Amino acid sequence: MAPILAIDADALEFDPLWLVERLRDGHRNGIGTVERLLLEEPGAPNSLLTWAAWQPGAALGAKLAAVFPGNEARGAGPNIRSVVVLFDWQDGRPLAVITGESFTRAKTAADSALGADLLARPNAATLAVLGAGAQAETQIRYLLAVRPSIRRVMIWNRTTQKADALAAALSLPGIEIGAVEDAEAAVRSADIVSCVTASRDPVLRGSWLQPGTHVDLVGSFTPEMREADGEAMRRARLFVDTRRFAVGQCGEFTQAIAAGAIAPTDVVAELAELCAGAEGRRSADEITLFKNAGGGHLDLIVARAFHELASCID
Repeated sequence: MAPILAIDADALEFDPLWLVERLRDGHRNGIGTVERLLLEEPGAPNSLLTWAAWQPGAALGAKLAAVFPGNEARGAGPNIRSVVVLFDWQDGRPLAVITGESFTRAKTAADSALGADLLARPNAATLAVLGAGAQAETQIRYLLAVRPSIRRVMIWNRTTQKADALAAALSLPGIEIGAVEDAEAAVRSADIVSCVTASRDPVLRGSWLQPGTHVDLVGSFTPEMREADGEAMRRARLFVDTRRFAVGQCGEFTQAIAAGAIAPTDVVAELAELCAGAEGRRSADEITLFKNAGGGHLDLIVARAFHELASCID
């Protein structure tokens, strides 16, 4: 039996657009069966997520992700640590074990970038990012990859020094990048707004959104977490990567539905349907919103891509 390939995702080099296209192809080929298990530490914000997916005739695998939101703030390393195991679809033998913090960051950013490519205006010029944690830099790079028309990036964070540090660390030719202290002003002038926080209270207000804005919500993955208020949900045309996880388990949807701001049927399409040709943005003035809720099928598509890339390198 061939040895199990140990892959360090942090050591892989590739164009972000390559991974976005792998996700697009993966959704066109069918996402198969997906399950999720969430364990939460009582009295603390820490959690363990298990994502499992099976694409018959293609692959099967699982990701374990330990989410400790306070790590970065106290200098204890990244907030998310993960390990992915990829199995052969024919006989179930393990093919690869993938580690490295960039795995989840790349998967998450590629998911949002594919959503933005399908929904944001082609001429989007200004990006506002709410949140300056570990995911934010990857999010910016992937969104810029699918919208090279962007020429200005504004970064807001509750702790201004983190926004300053991220802006200083990013050096992208021809693009103005800076930290801002006023989230409302940033959102009002943005064509794309990406929220990458672990907030339980909305950081994005619907009253701030201007016609034509595309909203990318990333941070929430429990009913208690929420980055956008009910007005943002009500005003936007709603899209998700997966209905099952976004509508049933993410606070933007669960809380807005409970308050009567939206209904589950207001979700127009999920990512696989958009990739298959479902109608996305209908006009330049329409507000679109994409909820990046995650899913084992996304991890599986990325794991297969990384396995093929690492196998070629070896």
